[in-house]
This record gives sequence, C-alpha cells and structure tokens, in this order.
Amino acid sequence: MSQNPLILTLELDEAAFAEFDGQRRRHFPERLNRIPAHVTLFHHLPGEEERGIAETLAAEVRTESVMPVAVTGLRFIGRGVAYALDSARLSALRGRLAAAFGPWLTPQDRQGFRPHVTVQNKVAPEEARALHRDLEAAFVPREIRGTGLLIWRYLGGPWEARGRFPFGGA
Repeated sequence: MSQNPLILTLELDEAAFAEFDGQRRRHFPERLNRIPAHVTLFHHLPGEEERGIAETLAAEVRTESVMPVAVTGLRFIGRGVAYALDSARLSALRGRLAAAFGPWLTPQDRQGFRPHVTVQNKVAPEEARALHRDLEAAFVPREIRGTGLLIWRYLGGPWEARGRFPFGGA
C-alpha cells in the first residue's frame, strides 16, 4: 500500500517566514489556506521512501550553511501572486537532490526550478492583478536566509510536518 506523498520545502529565517506567512493569511482565501507560506523544492516524493529520503537530507544539510536567498520581485500567476526568489546555492542544492531522487521525480518536479513563495492563489484574476500592482508598487529587493529543509506529508489538502533538517551552520 502506497503512503501519501512527501513534499520538500526550504525552511526560511523567522522574520522572512513571518512576513510571507502573514501575507498569505491576509491574501489567500481563508477556506483554502491550509498550509503555511513555503518554498517548494519537490512537490511529490514517494511516502514509502521517507526513511531513505530523510537519510539523504540529513547527509546533505551537514555540509550546507545558512544560505542567502534574494527576493527579486513579484510574479503574477493568473489567479494569484508570488514573490520570486533567486539563490545559486539553493539551485545547486536542489540539483543535487534532484539527482539523488531522480527515479522518483514526477514531471512537475523534473521541470525547471523557479523558487517562489505564493502569498495569494485561487482568487479572481482581477483581484490577483490588483494585489500584484499594490505589492509591486511597494516592493524593495532584499535578502532573506534559507536555514534548512522541511519535509511534509501531503494529506489531501493539509500537510503534516515530518522532519526538520537544519543546515550545518544553523
């Protein structure tokens, strides 16, 4: 019997997480907002491989230190808004993990990696355009920090926290 899939996200520093999660709570439809703000690295890893995945993550984070992540702008995503992120170190880490998890990757997880934090989704396009305009008018590029990796079990909507893997320097 196959278990629910796993999701892998980047853990953000406390201030960045608080800001993005606060915006998500303000702008995401309340009845649909079942998960905290997050940066998804992989959307669907096999739940039955949790132990091996956790071992791979534990080994990988040992040599990784807290990493800078640039918040570079806003992205209009049709029915929502996301903050675009950029980090060469994060892309390299994700690339190593993609190689390790290669046989398990879904088509979505094989696509190019475009890190982001979605703060609004599943609204009318006009509402999303208005928020995009408002947030873009006040946007200032900045740097946040990635402090580790988080693994979650997908439960058909909500997520269950399954493990935290702080970077060696965290």
